[in-house]
Amino acid sequence: MSVNVNRSVSDQFYRYKMPRLIAKVEGKGNGIKTVIVNMVDVAKALNRPPTYPTKFFGCELGAQTQFDTKNDRYIVNGSHEANKLQDMLDGFIRKFVLCPECDNPETDLVNVSQSSSEKEKKNRKKDKENGSGSGEAGNHDNFDAPQAVDGDDDDEDWAEETTEEAQRRRMEEISDHAKNLTLSEDLEKPLEERVNLFYNFVKQKKESGTIDGADKEILAEAERLDVKAMGPLILSELLFNENIRDQIKKYKRHFLRFCHNNKKAQKYLLGGFECVVKLHQVQLLPRVPIILKDLYDADLLEEDVIFAWAEKVSKKYVSKELAKEIHAKAAPFVKWLKEAEEESEGSEEEEEEDDENVEVVYSSSARELKVETVKPDTPEKEEDDIDIDAI
Repeated sequence: MSVNVNRSVSDQFYRYKMPRLIAKVEGKGNGIKTVIVNMVDVAKALNRPPTYPTKFFGCELGAQTQFDTKNDRYIVNGSHEANKLQDMLDGFIRKFVLCPECDNPETDLVNVSQSSSEKEKKNRKKDKENGSGSGEAGNHDNFDAPQAVDGDDDDEDWAEETTEEAQRRRMEEISDHAKNLTLSEDLEKPLEERVNLFYNFVKQKKESGTIDGADKEILAEAERLDVKAMGPLILSELLFNENIRDQIKKYKRHFLRFCHNNKKAQKYLLGGFECVVKLHQVQLLPRVPIILKDLYDADLLEEDVIFAWAEKVSKKYVSKELAKEIHAKAAPFVKWLKEAEEESEGSEEEEEEDDENVEVVYSSSARELKVETVKPDTPEKEEDDIDIDAI
């Protein structure tokens, strides 16, 4: 179905038509995106490159954009309705397609050098039919599009300067937001390259001494590169060593931004934990259960993620032999966690036994964690702490 290019014109015989924009939402969660299915056809009707309206949508929505010109896929990150994008396209058309004099879309794009004395020429449009050139297009705050003018005009004022100085000026005058648009190209890179970009970003923060307060920046960079789930794996490599117990406390906030309610990120954290144990085997292998408990107490790992990890020995991050050793060392903690969970469930089913307290205690004689049912001596007395260090 076609619509008028200038939708403020209601004449059904208006000769400037374009296809109605079709949008398709793909993916879910952090990977959700909107594919503009017929952007090539829409852009052709406007006599504009399809990347221009797509970038315009990104600016208006504060979203990243992606282009796959070989397969004609033009993408805006996030979920967006076709009607909403159609309304935004009207804004693009008003600013960068319609002639300011006659409101017809008979305009072409050219680049005009913008020296300090010529900035008033920015976004000027000249209509091919009526020859008007006095109008000035509205200047979108964040979208740096070429100017729309008559491509047949021989006036030297409209010619593009190609000198090195002119090119330097144009580069300097690109807005910061327009520069940021080029960052969307990173999303087109393979996963390995994007992971390396994130690794170098975190490494630079660490080496510059600014990492302690950079947790929000680190999360934003991971989201920009679409590697959020893998973030804990990279952070483990850069932030953990043989002093991991202290570092869990120090960088808890950094890891929580990735791991909170994100089981996939928690699985990558366990992979990073295995890698750290491999690098500092002598110091950390005997401490595996207490380190896992530290991660659990810090709310970085959930019970079901730990149980699923414990059920299967994987050689994805370390050798099969070392993975078996790590799992063997972790077994007492996993057993304690399961028993504690079972006791918690059991206590809920036996509400009539309110006078009894179920607690996990450490038996120094047996040297193992076990569950006991005890009555506190006084109401104020707290339960014994778990000395899991002695495992």
